Amino acid sequence: MLLAIDAGNTNVVFALFDLKADGDRKIKARWRIATDARRTGDEYAVWLMQLLEIRGVKREEITQIIVATVVPRALHNIEILARNYFFLEPLIAGQGAANYAIDIDVEQPSSLGADRAVNAIAAHDKYPGDLIVVDFGTATTFDVIDFNGAYKGGIIAPGVNLSLDALVGNTAMLPRIAMRAPESKSVIGRNTEDQMLIGVFWGYVSLMEGLIARMREQIGRPAKVIATGGLAVLFDEATDIFDAVDPDLTLDGLALLAGRANAP
Repeated sequence: MLLAIDAGNTNVVFALFDLKADGDRKIKARWRIATDARRTGDEYAVWLMQLLEIRGVKREEITQIIVATVVPRALHNIEILARNYFFLEPLIAGQGAANYAIDIDVEQPSSLGADRAVNAIAAHDKYPGDLIVVDFGTATTFDVIDFNGAYKGGIIAPGVNLSLDALVGNTAMLPRIAMRAPESKSVIGRNTEDQMLIGVFWGYVSLMEGLIARMREQIGRPAKVIATGGLAVLFDEATDIFDAVDPDLTLDGLALLAGRANAP
């Protein structure tokens, strides 16, 4: 089995893949924990070993570990987890045998986040043609991958919850609310909470639709839009801009990288 670890700014996601002899990869289980760069390898192990036991998985069944992280300080402790508790040397996305092996056609290729590179690899593998990948994370990213699989650039926007937190944190009287779709399609709110939801939710829909329209115009060819990340499903109900919603895109990209690292 493969343990794929995606360490983001908000959560660390652990996914267990059952790998088939024919190369097929299927997620057997997934778990998430809040990102904390101070969390030790021992703390990860106590948490993860209990979850594996609940699933009836023995640590010896995990034969490969791959990690992608945009939080450099978290990497060391995840490596300790892999070495001390699974007795494996983890693959690091973008390094060594897990090199991306794609053309990163931007001014500073080394600055591209691991999650975005892995998304590009998975998207090109799963969907033909030119692509725009929208990833709803702490930040929302819009990435362009051309029909050859080259990463061409993108956009970084404040994440939905980050925008909501900034609105509440920098005003004296606005209440803290959970992100959700407004109950009414009206964009004229009749109370404070509705007005906040309208501003963030429909404002974000307009932001996505406007940016994607401009990106498609600049690409100059038809481009499919693939959405991933926790809030993708929420926004999919409010717009027809997405051609596919793929919640496991990053994890699938990690599994693909791990498989290539094993290839003769």
